[in-house]
Amino acid sequence: IHSFCKKEDHNKENLFNSLNYDVAAKKRKKDLLNNKAKIQYFHQEKWIYVHKGSTKERHGYCTLGEAFNRLDFSSAILDSRRFNYVVRLLELIAKSQLTSLSGIAQKNYMNILEKVVQKVLEDQQNIRLIRELLQTLYTSLCTLVQRVGKSVLVGNINMWVHRMETILHWQQQLNNIQITRPAFKGTTFTDLPLCLQLNIMQRLSDGRDLVSLGQVAPDLQVLSEDRLLWKKLCQYHFTDRQIRKRLILSDKGQLDWKKMYFKLIRCYPRKEQYGDTLQLCRHCHILSWKGTDHPCTANNPETCSTSLSPQDFINLFRF
Repeated sequence: IHSFCKKEDHNKENLFNSLNYDVAAKKRKKDLLNNKAKIQYFHQEKWIYVHKGSTKERHGYCTLGEAFNRLDFSSAILDSRRFNYVVRLLELIAKSQLTSLSGIAQKNYMNILEKVVQKVLEDQQNIRLIRELLQTLYTSLCTLVQRVGKSVLVGNINMWVHRMETILHWQQQLNNIQITRPAFKGTTFTDLPLCLQLNIMQRLSDGRDLVSLGQVAPDLQVLSEDRLLWKKLCQYHFTDRQIRKRLILSDKGQLDWKKMYFKLIRCYPRKEQYGDTLQLCRHCHILSWKGTDHPCTANNPETCSTSLSPQDFINLFRF
């Protein structure tokens, strides 16, 4: 009897330890999914139902945070056609929509931003674009942290201060990038005929890129000052009415298109162009990336899709 009792106590203790282990394991699993900063929610469906007429009381209500979690932005930044689109969307959220994200969505936002920074550090491309994004986010966080206690940010203030320190660290890393000259010694840009060089420069949509390119070599400096080049750039981004309101004459009495361009970008938004965008199906109101299968009942789903700019995406969730 004595040995049986000991064995029973031993079994009870094992059972108790087993229960504790199960509870602890479940808790660790939950913490891993919900609280670990490096983990992002993954959903089997890469689309989400959105309806402009929905409200919190009506079926179909969807938040910006839900959409941000579901649309697989982590994979999108690896696609060169979608990279600029995601960066612009991150910038718009940083300017005005951070407080509308849930706690999980805010973590996902920071995770995706970290992947963007690491990608830029590795391939040394789009450096200026990410610098501007980080500066916008840091400025917004400085304003929001000062209003702590007024339910403007989800989470502990120390967590957000740590994130701000991380942003400063990323900015320092970007500033320390030393772009190395490639080892390839074949035909370079300056070896091309002048007409081809000018043709390529006309494909640049940002005037700052033209200025930077003109600083590479004296010959490129002359090409970067071409009046027709800056005229086409102004006409691409701005309407005739906007241009007429900001006319600037040079000393020779001609229109100074270069000065007009930089004056116009301070007054009006530039035209945005993306290789790939999010699309909204007008038939079933499902939001997804182009090429993503979704349960559409239309006869020709391709004809029902409408491309959304980053600002259009934000506007979908302003109820």
